[in-house]
Amino acid sequence: MIEEDGKTRIRERYVASAPLMGKLQRITLKAGDRIQQDQLVATILPTAPALLDLRSVAELISRVSAAVAQQAGAAVTVARAQAALEKTRADLNRAQKLAASRFISTAQLEQSELEVKLSTKELEAAQYAARAAQHDVATARAALLQSKNGVGASTATGKTWQIISPVAGKVLKVIQESESVVTVGTPLLEIGNPEDMEIVVDVLTSDATLIKPGDAVQIRGGDQAARLLGQVRRVEPSAFTKVSALGVEEQRVNVIIDLISPAQQWQILGDGYRVETRIIVFNTGDAVTVPVSALFRKDGQWMVFVITEGRARLRKVNISRQGAGEAMVISGLQSGERVVVYPGDRLADGSRVTVR
Repeated sequence: MIEEDGKTRIRERYVASAPLMGKLQRITLKAGDRIQQDQLVATILPTAPALLDLRSVAELISRVSAAVAQQAGAAVTVARAQAALEKTRADLNRAQKLAASRFISTAQLEQSELEVKLSTKELEAAQYAARAAQHDVATARAALLQSKNGVGASTATGKTWQIISPVAGKVLKVIQESESVVTVGTPLLEIGNPEDMEIVVDVLTSDATLIKPGDAVQIRGGDQAARLLGQVRRVEPSAFTKVSALGVEEQRVNVIIDLISPAQQWQILGDGYRVETRIIVFNTGDAVTVPVSALFRKDGQWMVFVITEGRARLRKVNISRQGAGEAMVISGLQSGERVVVYPGDRLADGSRVTVR
């Protein structure tokens, strides 16, 4: 079991930015406001086309090219997600037939059902990104056209540029709230769907080699009594260097986890919340575990103090796997035996102890 702190994040987020130079009108939306697809989120009074220099036009052309490339990438991601969903559905079909004939266990059938749910979420996230990319292409092209011929969106107050949201969700952050002059690409506000949450955990690369997609995860957020359940979606391929609290450089890699508990149980979690995670890399029903804080080395062997009739008895143990908080015992301990945690230097074999 690998224990690490993690952070929640909304899987797909859209940053509404200024498509052209102009004067931004004050944004009245606040963080947490729910918005609908195609809802007006900001208004810009464009700079007169005659005042746009060649550099500004070049920026708009570059923005169109980038948006088109992003749209193409989003389309490929959608196609890949659709193919993955079709495969998981076919696998579920086979699993249901095998389960009916009792060739596979209920747990294997439930795993196939879970894979379909996760693939469905992946497709929804890909479609979300594709809608945003399509909107960005249309906006960038329209902004370029407006810069060339002065055609803007006509309203009762004159020519303005209206920025609409291509997706439904909530306002996560208002980046540019006050009325001000903005340039091309200035981020204005961030939009996302808080019901599509994931968790990112950075683990040591030595631990990452033990983690694989599909591993079960126990999650706790704040003082919440009940543990949430998650599943490892992927281990990112590239590691990074992080300095620990002790000033030691560590190589770490991000692990992405999907929440599989009912949404009602984790809706209290917001974007960027700290959570505690326990990634189960090995599971056996009859395993004996001991707190790592009870273990110490003596003469090259792992030892513990077992409490027997009010006295601490020194005992050698063999362990197979060790996590941040617990170790799995192969021999030397029986299930239910009590051990001393954080044994001091003055504790010796036969010392009388009191259980607190």
